[in-house]
Amino acid sequence: MSEVLNHFLNYISFDTQSKDEVEAIPSTEKQRVLAEELAGELRRMNATDVMVDEHSYVYATIPATVDRSLPVLGFVSHMDTSPAYSGKEVKPQIIKNYDGTDILMNKETGLTMKISDFPDLLKYKGQDIITTDGTTLLGADDKAGVAEIMTMAEHLLSHPEIPHGTIRIGFTPDEEVGRGADLFDVKGFGADVAYTVDGGGLGELEYENFNAASAKVQINGVSIHPGSSKGKMKNALLLAMEFHHMLPVFENPMYTEGYEGFFHLDSMGGTVESAHMDYIIRDHSKEKFEEKKVLIQQIADYLNVRYGAGTIELLLKDSYYNMKEKIEPHMYLIDIAKSAMEDLDIEPQITPIRGGTDGARLSYAGLPCPNLCTGGYNFHGKFEFIPVQSMEKVVELLLKIVEKFADR
Repeated sequence: MSEVLNHFLNYISFDTQSKDEVEAIPSTEKQRVLAEELAGELRRMNATDVMVDEHSYVYATIPATVDRSLPVLGFVSHMDTSPAYSGKEVKPQIIKNYDGTDILMNKETGLTMKISDFPDLLKYKGQDIITTDGTTLLGADDKAGVAEIMTMAEHLLSHPEIPHGTIRIGFTPDEEVGRGADLFDVKGFGADVAYTVDGGGLGELEYENFNAASAKVQINGVSIHPGSSKGKMKNALLLAMEFHHMLPVFENPMYTEGYEGFFHLDSMGGTVESAHMDYIIRDHSKEKFEEKKVLIQQIADYLNVRYGAGTIELLLKDSYYNMKEKIEPHMYLIDIAKSAMEDLDIEPQITPIRGGTDGARLSYAGLPCPNLCTGGYNFHGKFEFIPVQSMEKVVELLLKIVEKFADR
């Protein structure tokens, strides 16, 4: 069994699901269990400066093996898994020498991953694919990234003859709930530049991401017995429907791709008296992003005029911004990663991230930090999968990037 696979299977056995609406970092104490495991492994590898801080951020150093001055290079991944789907008691299964047909994931339920739904599977015919039994997510987002960085570190620390500068490693909690970079010690980390390893299919290389905001909508209705409610009732549930239907129909994740932004209704609930809706707002264009926020505010204002002040309470909050403007002055990071991929016969796919990474916020905090692939697909749900050979190739990619930095 390959080293990266060994690491990966170990890490996905830890339940590290983060939790929304929690002020503390980490949002779940179970993330610290994996943080301590990683720190212990790094110490056994003879990494230096290994620490887990009070918020479960893990930091470590791979000391330089050359005397000349080189930029300090960082690699960052996150330990938590998404709140969207259970990450408890993951049951991985490895389909060896995948034959290119639909994958029966669970014999008891008949759950099947179909080629018609997930054609990317066909790229990996003949390889070994890891899935779950469909009762949980897999956790490749981002334990594949963690495993790949740890395997790289293990290789470099056991081969001091390989020339490289100082390398810093960082593992974060709570990335999936938008808090991963909140308490990251950029100054203490001490890297000049870094890469997050938190992307998708093999070859993805990203330095553009969404501008992001959250919108929390509270609707205050009036409940009156329906037999005597004429002119008195304000049904918060119907007002929620009215609010949502005033948003552009096709600016919805299920209809968008590439650089197209969206409003995503993430959760809703309520009664006649009170209802709430939680949205996320995304766009690569800063101008269109601001327009989306103006629009949702205008809808709230209009409904307050129509139904009375205080009917709609809207809380808008920016989450992160497109890192493109922070990476463009450091495009050699993209050139090095692209060249490393080409050397390894990986086809570079420079695409915008339809989401965000810790790297976006770290870039705004002064640490230029584009994003590299992990090899995984279908994150945050039961159909998540990752080819073993892709993880092995990403480890080679990280080592090649280290080599190219040493040659600069």
